[in-house]
Amino acid sequence: MNAVFSFEVDRAISDICLLDHLPTCIPYLSSAACKVLIQTGCIQVDGESVLNDILLSEGQKVVYTVPDYEEGEVDTRWKLLWKNDEIAAVQKPANLPVSRTTRNVYNTLIQILRRESPWPDAHLLHRLDLETSGIILIGQTKASASKYQPNLSSLIQRKVYHAVVKGKPSWEKLDYQCELNTLKDSAIRCQMHEVDKGKISRTKFKIIKTNGQFSIIECQLMTGRKHQIRAHLSILGYPIVGDKIYSNNGEFYLKRLQDNTSQQDHAKLITPHHLLHAYQIHITPFKSNSDESKNTISEPLVITNTSYSEAWLSFTEKQGL
Repeated sequence: MNAVFSFEVDRAISDICLLDHLPTCIPYLSSAACKVLIQTGCIQVDGESVLNDILLSEGQKVVYTVPDYEEGEVDTRWKLLWKNDEIAAVQKPANLPVSRTTRNVYNTLIQILRRESPWPDAHLLHRLDLETSGIILIGQTKASASKYQPNLSSLIQRKVYHAVVKGKPSWEKLDYQCELNTLKDSAIRCQMHEVDKGKISRTKFKIIKTNGQFSIIECQLMTGRKHQIRAHLSILGYPIVGDKIYSNNGEFYLKRLQDNTSQQDHAKLITPHHLLHAYQIHITPFKSNSDESKNTISEPLVITNTSYSEAWLSFTEKQGL
């Protein structure tokens, strides 16, 4: 596959040499490989091929093609749920990264949208974890994203997730709050823990269905901390099915770091990805592009996404949930 990438030069990378910046765009592309791309005419700046290293200038559009490009296979079946003239809500499949990772650069949600949607300058307004499916908001242009990102608390009024957990909670509803942070001595550096001094986090939970062994839980985010729902449910004793970090004491995650997972480890996870789905979002878009006062519409717009992953549907059907 010949993969085509592009970027616009902003102030942060202006006056940097092209050959110095390119390796940061694709982490596993060496400086020597980048030099070959230039020498073979695979790079264009503002529509013109460049055959030598140049100094980048703010506002330039750089397009480069990487021949015979390969990366891990992911589910690329995104879907438009709603849009206006500035922003859009789209369905993100499970196991599709929203932006560049060490494993995926070409097939990420934002890169796919820039290639396949009417918005070649699309920008994320917020994020979802790699394995989480569901609703995500994007700005159709960089200008739209710059307008909404500083005002996400005014735009997003409510975020509701669905999760499948192990066990049946003793409560029907629960308003849970604690302080979360990472621990320096944790074997999993990204794992969030309940601590005495951290960032306050709050989630409202409600049981939707249960068969005694597994339960579907509605999770309403009241704050937006990293891994908040996953960490809260694990702390409460009901880890999300398939969670590689917060179930089974993170055993699978640690083994995967050492490339030492077995079929037994995969079977212990039960599902190929964790069963967490961004189900519903309530938003109040600003009235117009020219509205400098940033007044919003009076009634929130409710966007619901019932496109659960195949793994979710298969598991819940098997469990009678």
